[in-house]
Amino acid sequence: MAPSRPPPTRGTATGAGVELLFLRDEDMRQAQDLLMLACRAFNALIDEELQVHGLGHAHYRIMQAIALQPGLAVGGLLGTLGITKQSLNRALGELLTLGLLRQQTAAQDRRRKQLYLTPRGMEIESRLFSLQREVLLRAYRKAGGKAVDGFRRVMRGLIDESDTPGVSTGASPLPDRSTP
Repeated sequence: MAPSRPPPTRGTATGAGVELLFLRDEDMRQAQDLLMLACRAFNALIDEELQVHGLGHAHYRIMQAIALQPGLAVGGLLGTLGITKQSLNRALGELLTLGLLRQQTAAQDRRRKQLYLTPRGMEIESRLFSLQREVLLRAYRKAGGKAVDGFRRVMRGLIDESDTPGVSTGASPLPDRSTP
């Protein structure tokens, strides 16, 4: 017989998840499993469209980061994505060859190369974003505002715990992409 679970502590903490102050390993395993399955399903939404353009998920991650921060330098992109320079250079070279990205020498430091999406790159990135946006929007609406707020806090907490250089929940405001 499994040991009984102590009753949750109430009234001593504030915020979402107060009733979940005691979580068992099976709860954590379930959360880990759900994150993995959700990431797989969310990424699969764009697989067909990526294939049409001869792109992979690494290409999209680069395009997404540059769409959120036009003019991002290669070094900043490395930090944001947390990948090796070799991996980045391969995918970056392909995006430049396909005409989806352009490089521009920074005015204040000629050694820095700033990255921008081309109009075609913006169009493809926007299409990929819209495929995921629609599913995320439906899931958010179904879950409700409090659940969405809780989800965002959990995701920010995971990011803050990652100790990944260049990744922070205190980042500059993201561009408004609320309309397709």
